[in-house]
Amino acid sequence: MERLAIHGGTPVREKKLFYGHQYIDDADIEAVVRTLKSDYLTCGPEITALEEKLCRVTGAKYAVVCSNGTAALHMACQAAGVAEGDEVITTPITFAASANCALYCGAKPVFADIDEKTYNIDPTEVARKVTERTKAVVAVDFTGQAVDLNPLRRLCDERGIVLIEDGAHSIGTTYDGQGVGSIADMTTFSFHPVKTVTGGEGGAVLTNDETYYKKLLLYRSHGITRDETMLERTSEGPWYYEQIALGMNYRMTDIQASLVNSQLDKLEMFQKRRKEIVARYNEAFSQMPELVVQQEIPESNTTRHLYILRIRPEMLTIDRAQFFQYMGAENIVCNVHYIPVYRHPYYEKLGYEKGLCPKAEALYETMMSLPLYYSLTDKDVDDVIHAVRKIVENTRCQQ
Repeated sequence: MERLAIHGGTPVREKKLFYGHQYIDDADIEAVVRTLKSDYLTCGPEITALEEKLCRVTGAKYAVVCSNGTAALHMACQAAGVAEGDEVITTPITFAASANCALYCGAKPVFADIDEKTYNIDPTEVARKVTERTKAVVAVDFTGQAVDLNPLRRLCDERGIVLIEDGAHSIGTTYDGQGVGSIADMTTFSFHPVKTVTGGEGGAVLTNDETYYKKLLLYRSHGITRDETMLERTSEGPWYYEQIALGMNYRMTDIQASLVNSQLDKLEMFQKRRKEIVARYNEAFSQMPELVVQQEIPESNTTRHLYILRIRPEMLTIDRAQFFQYMGAENIVCNVHYIPVYRHPYYEKLGYEKGLCPKAEALYETMMSLPLYYSLTDKDVDDVIHAVRKIVENTRCQQ
């Protein structure tokens, strides 16, 4: 029987393979260099070009780019009017920013449990958590799969709740044929390096609502405006501007925007390769009863950001932590997305307790993220599959 690397055997790979990595080509570099040589490094034409391109990609009417995905979520909550005394419902299986955006506005995050097959927030659980204080729902497209938007849209419309879709993982995904970004009241994106397209950092908010659009522009830039339709006093001249709200400096630079613009030209190429890798993984891992493959709703044509592998510890002699360690010994560096938000010490100090979302907690205990990005070679994918199969075969419970 082949020995595990952690027990002294030969690792599957000589060099480490990480769970995510950006892809930068000559066109990206040339785009950034052109901007560096131009007259504008910020507040320039690359910003406008990127916002227009995001609208074309998603089908949304308006786009406002910003400094990062967290800023995008904060701006969306501000535009939605989230304030002290309000509640914002979100999933615990997400990066902390999806809940922190409510705290930034003085509101209370409320966590709804997930669907145990798709790992996305369960609309039925959202409905159970709605109160008269619910101002918004931040629904996260976990791994890139669109949340089940139809029931969430109906619920929010019926109850007068703002639907914010956290699409940090899901640029390029469609739901019922519509692009993510064009369905919710507001949708946020992230351009962090491990995302499908990157600007180094960067974010955006998409909306079809002009009122939200104007508020997003305001909150992106200190709460200051030159828009004559929004001024509270008579303009004194073309130089005149007013601060009419308390905003942050959440502007994106033209340097970042030029990189995202170039990356978006490769979106179809990125989508195709990510789907190929996911299909290879699914085919291999679905044949192993010791493993669980994430399910997708038929409405979501998904561009996957993360590949989640879930183990059945009752069928193995090891737990997730050991499986994770064994993968590292094979020189395949995985990650875990995510620790349930309310299990962080900061949230525990706010009064959130373990057991709040049992399905989310069970998922966390048994999952890990495998390598998934455009530049993975077929050999890399084979190595990941080989490593997983090797560990399963060496730790399978004997019948």
